[in-house]
Amino acid sequence: MSHEEPFILRHDRPDGLTTLTLNRPGQFNSLSKAMLAALQAELEAIAASESVRVVVIAGAGRAFCAGHDLKEMRANPGKEFLQALFAQCGQLMQTIGRLPQPVIARVHGIATAAGCQLVAACDLAVAADVARFAVSGINVGLFCSTPAVALSRNLGRKAALEMLFTGEFIDAHEAKAKGLINRIAPAEALDAEIERLAAAILAKSAVAIRLGKNMFYRQLEMNQSDAYAYASEVMACNMMSEDAGEGIDAFMEKRQAVYKGR
Repeated sequence: MSHEEPFILRHDRPDGLTTLTLNRPGQFNSLSKAMLAALQAELEAIAASESVRVVVIAGAGRAFCAGHDLKEMRANPGKEFLQALFAQCGQLMQTIGRLPQPVIARVHGIATAAGCQLVAACDLAVAADVARFAVSGINVGLFCSTPAVALSRNLGRKAALEMLFTGEFIDAHEAKAKGLINRIAPAEALDAEIERLAAAILAKSAVAIRLGKNMFYRQLEMNQSDAYAYASEVMACNMMSEDAGEGIDAFMEKRQAVYKGR
């Protein structure tokens, strides 16, 4: 791949599904500063879009994402560069959570270190049965501290720490059992499985999905009492929406709801 090709390939569908493909296949889609900046820019553009309803993050070539670009990191060993790089990556991961639209990771191959972090940062993840996952920094003397933030918010503590301490790979079935991914499909059926998951979301009210995703992540940081107070406020506002009225009326009238947001 020439350096002139875009780092992120974007494909928009009329039904509201947008796919962003990491496009450094020769480097296993490693997250260089340029790659992170390109993905950040695409996500920020999508956040402002009313036509995009669901986002899929995929990888070109054999790997989903092999993490940070180690060559770039070794070529820039100064603390200032490294701090900026990890802050940039952390901002990207948080942007995914703040995006109004649900984000699905399409994991067809390996997802290691910050690539595994990317899977954990996505709202949902569907993996091929041949996919493998690791936070492998410890194998080169580097504890995956920033991936640990996302990992510890998906897995139980002991499961997360075992991955972080050993750097060992887990397969898709173990990743699902540990809570890192939602669904597994044979490689040839991966896109069909993602279609099913995306279709289930696209059929719902865009207003309710947007409110709900924002609420979900905000309440996680609150104590239980504050979380209930906040969730009650959000639910009352959601109930006042035109979509909620239509959805409840449709349910009582035993007909299909027609939401304004899609």
